[in-house]
Amino acid sequence: MEMLASAQGERAHVAAVLTPGDAPGHPFAAGLRAAGVDAHEIIVGGRAYRREYRELRALQERVAPEVVHTHGYRADIVAGKAARDAGIATISTLHGFTGGGFRNRLNERVQCYMLRRADAVIAVSSAMVPRLQRTGIPAERIHVVANAYGAPAPLLSRAEARARLGLAKNALVACWVGRLSNEKGPDVMVRAMPLLDSQWQLSMLGEGRDRAQLSLTAAELGIAGRIRWHGGVANAAALLAAFDAFVLSSRTEGTPIALFEAMAARVPIVATRVGGVPDVVGDAHAILVAPERPDEIARALGKIQRDSAAAARRADAARTRLVTAYDVDPWRASIDRIYNAIVR
Repeated sequence: MEMLASAQGERAHVAAVLTPGDAPGHPFAAGLRAAGVDAHEIIVGGRAYRREYRELRALQERVAPEVVHTHGYRADIVAGKAARDAGIATISTLHGFTGGGFRNRLNERVQCYMLRRADAVIAVSSAMVPRLQRTGIPAERIHVVANAYGAPAPLLSRAEARARLGLAKNALVACWVGRLSNEKGPDVMVRAMPLLDSQWQLSMLGEGRDRAQLSLTAAELGIAGRIRWHGGVANAAALLAAFDAFVLSSRTEGTPIALFEAMAARVPIVATRVGGVPDVVGDAHAILVAPERPDEIARALGKIQRDSAAAARRADAARTRLVTAYDVDPWRASIDRIYNAIVR
């Protein structure tokens, strides 16, 4: 969303809906303003949906947009309804389904119900299209537009990144980056660790509700000393050169930006064959494994350990694919075409 708004520049207005714990001047909104985007901060309670609706309607009256583009189930439901009630064209980018517990599944059902009324829905991978059609969204309103990757921030060298993360110079380290929650499969990566050569260490970059349980699992498996929990790390993409492998162990995905970041950093990749991942990388670029299979992840990392030259060739090929297939300009042009079509 940030990259899309930045690409639109002065034409974009972003409503940043924040929680009461967030003070005005949130880094998300500040970053958008620095990129020339008019960011409007709306601070509401976690379930203050009616107030959020009213404030979004008031904002729409002031800004008078031709299109409202939403991201995420809450925005799809609240902001989408506010726009349609005002007669404004609506489009949603669907980044994936997380599944999980009853509440998440209920939210996704309501989200899909609301998306039937949207003028267009962007799926970030072709794997999402059948489910969208099953929910009743007309095929002609569904557009597949994979995520793009803009010019990355300058990457730190391996030595600089290791020093920043406190990693030993010659340690053999895999990294995992993302939200510590079930759909991202951090537990699958943790369960792969006892199956690996004991030289392997693991850096987990990210926060989430499953952190405590993951730490407990690591202790029960006797591998707590081989895992470093870095928490949320600012600009983690710049640090990926520190690692000997990047593992994406997700149970479900759209088109993950973390995968693009690993490709940009030329880190050997192990990734589950889910969602849009196989559209982005094939056997020439990464080692793809089945979801829920820590043994396959362990074998893949063993392969990287034994044949570093082949791993480097795959990493180079992945970088080349990133810059040739996922450039920002064609992606932005595709979205602009959809905007123009639904306004007409």
